[in-house]
Amino acid sequence: MSPRARGYALLVVVYAAALAAAWATVAFTPHEAPLDGPVARGALAYAVATLVVFGFSVATSNSSMYDPYWSVAPPALFAYWAALVEAIPPRALVACALLLIWAVRLTHNFLRGFADARHEDWRYVELRAKHGARYWLVSFVGIHGFPSALTFGGSVSLFVVLEAGATPLGPLDALAALVTLAGIAYEAIADAQLRAFKRSDPPAGAWIRAGLWRHSRHPNYFGETTFWWGLYLFAAAAAPAAWWAAIGPAAITLLFFFVSIPLMDARMSARRPGYADYAKRVSRLVPWPVRDDPR
Repeated sequence: MSPRARGYALLVVVYAAALAAAWATVAFTPHEAPLDGPVARGALAYAVATLVVFGFSVATSNSSMYDPYWSVAPPALFAYWAALVEAIPPRALVACALLLIWAVRLTHNFLRGFADARHEDWRYVELRAKHGARYWLVSFVGIHGFPSALTFGGSVSLFVVLEAGATPLGPLDALAALVTLAGIAYEAIADAQLRAFKRSDPPAGAWIRAGLWRHSRHPNYFGETTFWWGLYLFAAAAAPAAWWAAIGPAAITLLFFFVSIPLMDARMSARRPGYADYAKRVSRLVPWPVRDDPR
C-alpha cells in the first residue's frame, strides 16, 4: 500500500470513529434539559466528534487530521436533523443537494493535496514552532474547537429549513439556490486556477494574479463565505424571524477576513518581494477592480 493510500485509510478510520462517537452521543444522552432539543444534542455530538478527531491528531502528531472535518461534518449533522422530521421539505432537499455538492468538491480538493499521513498544513507547522509545549492547547482551541463551532453555527441554517416544514417556495429561495451554487462554483474555479498556476512551474517569488485572482487576493475564501451565506438565505426564506441563523455565516466571514487572510498575506509578503504593495491595490476578499493597476 502506498503512503497516500495508507493516509487515506487512516482518515477513514478517524472519521468512522468520530461518526460512531457522535451517533452514540445522540443515542444514549438522556433527553433532559439542557440537552433535550435537536440543536443542543447536535452541538454535543458535534463536539464529541471533534474531540475524537483531536485525539487522533495528538496520536499522530498531525493536526491536519482535522482538515476534512470542515466539509465532512455538516452533511452528517444535516442527516441527524433530517432523521427527526416526518418528511424533508422541498426547500431542504434543494439545500441538501447543494450541501452535498459543496462537501464532495471541497473534500476532494483536500484529498488531492494530501500526500500521506505525515502531510500537515504549513500554518500548523508554524504554530507548533511558535508555541512549543503549548501547541496542543492552541491546536485544540484554534485548529479544532473554533472551526467546529463556526461550521456548526453555519449549519444551523439547515435546521431552520427543516424545522419550518413545507412552507411555500418563493423568489428568495431562487436567490438562495443561485447564491449557494455561485459560491460553490466560484471557489471551485479559484482552486482550479491556483492548481494550474502551481503546475505551470512559475518563477521563484511569483504569485497568481490571473483569472478570479486578478480582482481578489483570496477568491477561494470569497466563494466559501458566499456558500454559507447562501445557506442562510434558505433559512431566511423558510423562517424570516430566525435572524440569529446569520450569526454562523457572519462568524465564518470574520474568520477569513481577520484571521485566515492576514496569516496568508503575512506569509506571502515575507516570501514574495512586491506582494505587500500588490496587497494594497487588490481587494482582500470581495472581487473588486484593481486600484492603480500598472498593467
